[in-house]
Amino acid sequence: MDILRIIIAILLPPAGVAMQVGITTQFWINIILTLFGYIPGIIHALWVILSRDGSPNTV
Repeated sequence: MDILRIIIAILLPPAGVAMQVGITTQFWINIILTLFGYIPGIIHALWVILSRDGSPNTV
């Protein structure tokens, strides 16, 4: 678990997701969720970061 990614995910959720999985479907989903509301974007970003083992594979 990388504390820097978690902090970035709280400040700017799409950046945290991009650092974890790259520009993939999860990144675009996070962009949409962040546009709908900041809190859903943070929740999704934390879920992506905490549920991944560090591999850049897509879902």
